Amino acid sequence: MAEHKDIEAVADRVRAAHDFLHIDDVAEELAALDEEVARPDFWDDPAHAQAVSKRASVLRDTIAEYDQACAMLDDFAAAMELAAEDEDFAAEADDAFSALVVFLDKLEVSSWFSDRFDAGDAIMTINPGSGGLEAQDWTEMLYRMYTRYVESKGWKLKVLDVVPGEGIGLDKAVLQVEGRNAFGMLKSESGVHRLVRISPTDDKKRRHTTFAGVEVLPVLPDDIEIDVNPADLRIDVYRSSGPGGQCVNTTDSAVRITHLPTGIVVTCQNEKSQLQNKEAAMRVLKSKLYELEEQKRAEELAELRGERMDNSFGSQIRNYVLYPYQMVKDLRSGVETGNVDAVLDGDLDEFVIGYHRWRVSS
Repeated sequence: MAEHKDIEAVADRVRAAHDFLHIDDVAEELAALDEEVARPDFWDDPAHAQAVSKRASVLRDTIAEYDQACAMLDDFAAAMELAAEDEDFAAEADDAFSALVVFLDKLEVSSWFSDRFDAGDAIMTINPGSGGLEAQDWTEMLYRMYTRYVESKGWKLKVLDVVPGEGIGLDKAVLQVEGRNAFGMLKSESGVHRLVRISPTDDKKRRHTTFAGVEVLPVLPDDIEIDVNPADLRIDVYRSSGPGGQCVNTTDSAVRITHLPTGIVVTCQNEKSQLQNKEAAMRVLKSKLYELEEQKRAEELAELRGERMDNSFGSQIRNYVLYPYQMVKDLRSGVETGNVDAVLDGDLDEFVIGYHRWRVSS
């Protein structure tokens, strides 16, 4: 049964939430944005207006969550008072305590995502590694796993590009995930994912090891300017080949953009028109170019400091073993489970949150 000391403990956590959520600063920023929204010319610049409105919505959610924590604390305190007079209310007090603890845990997790783009949307690319047909099948399994995970979080999913493999699986999948802290959360997934199993394509039923790479980039907000010289681009249009928009197999709506100086190639074919595919592909390209510049800066600083840089994207981050035993293990955080089926069905929070808990404590 919940005790009086539990009230003091969760009250301390609610006060701590006020500080780590920066509620006073959030309220001040929201008031300034609300003043801007109220201006008659606010919607003259639609892109800026949408960005401001989206930011205001995030701030409002933060305040609402803190207010909810305060209300849940009041409910718990009231339930404890009733339980002190009548033991029949003890179960209600326990339920209120458990609900508040879970909610405060959620608030603390969200406070970890304070980097520049963490609160925003993400672009996720899944590519097969070594392993041939096995790797293509593994890419499709990961695509399904992340699709299910995004659905479970209540985020919005836009499939920008899906390229079928040769006879099995996928040769590439590019997803745009829209939701609060989507990029911050999904950063945990960048790297190489290793699968060990009996191959369904091997007639001799031998064990195979295969790999797929996941890249997660932020969708850049409108106030980030990435100058791309049109002369540096080769833009090709072609007939869509994968599942998706209304124009599939009817018009040359798919777009491939090659950035000649870097060799970066991006494609999009699942929007409904060639223009929309081009816009989506440019978003991906700009995110990749921004990430490339950030990596160069980090490497230059590391060289000046004499530091050794690890290639985090090129490193193996997680093993998924289906045979001879069943286990999924994250090699960074040490989180592991034997419930492989649940993980592959999108039950990833234990690994995502486990990674970030490891990151902020290391």
